[in-house]
Amino acid sequence: MKKIVLASASPRRKEILEITGLKFSVCVSDYEEDLNLKLNPRELARFLSRKKAETVAHKYRDTIIIAADTFIVFKNKLLGKPRDDREAEKMLKMLNGKAHSVITGFTIIDTGSGKKLSRSVETKVYFKRLSLNEIRAYVRSKEPLDKAGAYAIQGIGAVFIEKIEGDYFNVVGLPLCALAEGLKRFGVDVLKEVL
Repeated sequence: MKKIVLASASPRRKEILEITGLKFSVCVSDYEEDLNLKLNPRELARFLSRKKAETVAHKYRDTIIIAADTFIVFKNKLLGKPRDDREAEKMLKMLNGKAHSVITGFTIIDTGSGKKLSRSVETKVYFKRLSLNEIRAYVRSKEPLDKAGAYAIQGIGAVFIEKIEGDYFNVVGLPLCALAEGLKRFGVDVLKEVL
């Protein structure tokens, strides 16, 4: 099997990919994402993931590169990671008691053949109504600071979520089902590789 590289600094993406049992290494992409590009959200997610993958791909020969980018869409506004406590509180107040979409774009590149695949996955998340004290206590926990939309579905932020429609792993940062399907097109069948 070809070498696989995850082009991401996200510990959550690494943990999700580890679930597959695939052997891979990590190389952090230094691409600076820009959520202000004039693309629709799903196109933007694919574009950003492709750029992240491409910045790492040139460093490897005959390797499968995987990259992803995740953000929140609420009323046509894109929410990335909050810069500080104040911005985290503002984001959480915005999402409070409402539904929003989590969009992840992922790209797979085979550096040997030059073949590329970019997809995007959308999951709808429904927040329960939170008190201002709950929001502020959560922000004080510091969990929201490196998470798109200022919450972690895989952490204590899970207590705010009434339900989701779609892929749970997409909300965490890597849509595992869609990624596994995509990898098959590159000759990597997750179940055959690990079973």
